Amino acid sequence: MNTTTTAVPRPPGPPCPWWGLPLLRSLSRDYLGFVQRLQHAHGDITYMHLGPEHAYDVFSPELVRAVLVEQADHFIRWERGIEVFAQAFGQGLLTTEGETWKRQHRLLRPGFAPRRVAGYAGLMVDAARQALDDLVPAGQASARVEVDALMTRLTMDVILRTLFSSRARDEARDASDATQVLGRHAMREMFLPVTPPDWLPLPGKARKRWALRTLHALVDHHIDARLTADPATAPTDDLLAMMLAVRDDEDAGADTGLSRAELHDQCMVFFQAGHETSATALLWWSRLMAEHPQMARRARDEVDQVLAGRDPTPADLPRLDWLGATLKEAMRLYPPVPALMSRRAVKDAQVGDWRIPAGSLVRLTPWVMHHDPRWFPAPEVFRPERFTADAPPLPRGAWLPFGTGPRVCIGQHFAMLEMTLVAAMLLQRYTLAVESGDATRPAAELNVTLRPKGGLRLAFTRR
Repeated sequence: MNTTTTAVPRPPGPPCPWWGLPLLRSLSRDYLGFVQRLQHAHGDITYMHLGPEHAYDVFSPELVRAVLVEQADHFIRWERGIEVFAQAFGQGLLTTEGETWKRQHRLLRPGFAPRRVAGYAGLMVDAARQALDDLVPAGQASARVEVDALMTRLTMDVILRTLFSSRARDEARDASDATQVLGRHAMREMFLPVTPPDWLPLPGKARKRWALRTLHALVDHHIDARLTADPATAPTDDLLAMMLAVRDDEDAGADTGLSRAELHDQCMVFFQAGHETSATALLWWSRLMAEHPQMARRARDEVDQVLAGRDPTPADLPRLDWLGATLKEAMRLYPPVPALMSRRAVKDAQVGDWRIPAGSLVRLTPWVMHHDPRWFPAPEVFRPERFTADAPPLPRGAWLPFGTGPRVCIGQHFAMLEMTLVAAMLLQRYTLAVESGDATRPAAELNVTLRPKGGLRLAFTRR
């Protein structure tokens, strides 16, 4: 279903000689830069003929909502992207479609409701305290910190505690490395028509096999241990316990819970996606706080006034308005997942003034909208006031770090709670600064998530 046969008027776009292969090469080398230039040259909806694909890119909030919200039933996720992600995630919530996805979402959604998520705050605070308290050695006023390692380790600890009630540091380190390996491979494989078998002796395949073995073994170990544990002593308040307990009231079958395979695949999704995106957002937030000491001071003063030295709780979030605004603005400048929100039209759809025929590929890129001066004046400037409670409302769909529509990220409340608690505790303890020689902000590198190229190092000074 990747060709269209009905001749229809098409939006503007670049020339596509040689079946669009030069354009595909440019996309693979600099995806975000390419699509940003595409919008500047051709407008909010563009067309390219790329090999067998009739590909449309949409770049305005109104058009994105037409695809993801108003006509969501006209589209499914891009098959090639799902094929790549399914190698790690199996048939979990991220990769399924149709009735399978609806059932999974119906079963799992209650576990991520704000009230349920608030119950994980204590685990998040404990993980943050353990990660942050000893960053600067005793007797020193400051230290140089590898922030990417810090945030990855911290959010990995959070997801291990909330998903499995586990605090194993060795497995967390290996799992973190494995997640990064799979992200790099996924980004490369997305531009191939098929994925070469992993058993082939090709560059990087051994590392990919190791990464998949590591993550599957970790998840299987925790599931098997829980299934064989004494019910009287097994944890009852983590995400795995929730998944074991769910039952589908709309299913008349005898066994309406998740199967063993479904448990595995959902754990893989929550484990990988649940720490990587939060770590990425906190990385960029830390760098922006270090670059803008006045804004950081305002956030620190707010934290001090609201918390008065105690640990944060979910009830504090509405009063941490400026801190929340700094996090949202960081995710505007550097959305953790800035691209690859691609859809396949399964029915003809009307998007703005254009009809998109069934079979077409539609790509949506939050990065472009987040950097569009029509929605965000001076888009390259860090301005948290865009997101304060008294700020003018943004066009719906202009800010998309968690997506929108029926397939909005199920973990968005979890992520916002985690990031706000961690950020508040960090500001209680340290002042961040850019070290001499690191004045230039690291380039952003897209490997599914948007990480600082070469890592991120900052000076942490005890308060």
